[in-house]
Amino acid sequence: MFRFEYSIFLYGVALLPILVLFYYWAQQYREKALKRLGNTRTIARLMPGASPIVHRNKFILLGIAVLLLIIGLANPQWGTKTKKVKRKGIDLIIAVDVSQSMMAEDIKPNRLLRVKKFAQDFLKKTRGNNVGLILFACNAYLQVPLTTDYANVMANIKAANPGSVPSQGTTIGQAINVGSRAFKENEENHRAIVVLSDGEDHDGEAVGAAKEANDKGVLIYTVGVGSAEGSLVPVTDRGRRDYKRDETGNPIRSQLNEEMLKEIARAGDGAYFNLSAGANQVANALQKQIDNIEKKEFEQRVFDEYASYFQWFIGLGLVLILIEFLLPYRRKSSGKLQKQEG
Repeated sequence: MFRFEYSIFLYGVALLPILVLFYYWAQQYREKALKRLGNTRTIARLMPGASPIVHRNKFILLGIAVLLLIIGLANPQWGTKTKKVKRKGIDLIIAVDVSQSMMAEDIKPNRLLRVKKFAQDFLKKTRGNNVGLILFACNAYLQVPLTTDYANVMANIKAANPGSVPSQGTTIGQAINVGSRAFKENEENHRAIVVLSDGEDHDGEAVGAAKEANDKGVLIYTVGVGSAEGSLVPVTDRGRRDYKRDETGNPIRSQLNEEMLKEIARAGDGAYFNLSAGANQVANALQKQIDNIEKKEFEQRVFDEYASYFQWFIGLGLVLILIEFLLPYRRKSSGKLQKQEG
């Protein structure tokens, strides 16, 4: 297993674009200064050894050296020894609604961003479980199978948007069915699905899907986002902001369908939560529900010893800095030019 021991140093990569901008500004400043001295062709004859290519090559060496030093400070490591670890938890699927209606702004900044923030905060509280991720709109997709790699799940949640799925609409029933199939068939307990949605459902099969999943031992929890008053759904049309419209051209107002989400939770023998009650309060209440589910014992192998390779990156980075320092700014004059000067 590969990891960075001090991954915070990787933020230093942000220095590279700053270095590029500084180099570009310095080159522009140098060219303007030369133009003020006189004709550029005449100046070029007076400085036959000057070469913009050398300047560029020195900068490239410096940029690569800085990148290697940053990687070295983060200390890349490879796992060398594993051990068995036993833990208790459940199999948990988080289903995130990424339909266009989730872009409504009745909950600031919009429903989807609030749901994504909640999902990430909830993941931090539910450590120890196997977690999977489903994204759904018109269809549902198992984005991340059950795993203990929480960083991967969080990264996929952050990247989720309406463009993550090929077609729009909302089919909560499909999300529940896909989640049910993601669990192991030989286990009838220790499983739950958390649906994060505004409750719009276009296939009408969500309650039935929740009941069917619960018959197989899966508990269904729902978290609603949005308001009863609702909001227009913003869309981008030819680069301009507009609103989603019906067949007659009138803007569509999307509202939180709380009753639907409550019915789904009841059919799945779970519970319903409204995100407007406060993200932290809902996360704590949902975690209490998860804690009450009977746990199963997991056994997994984890790395407990790592070999560090920072010295290779730092060493090579310092060598490149030395080469950049020793590399002259002037190229060697040709023999013909030296003869003419003599």
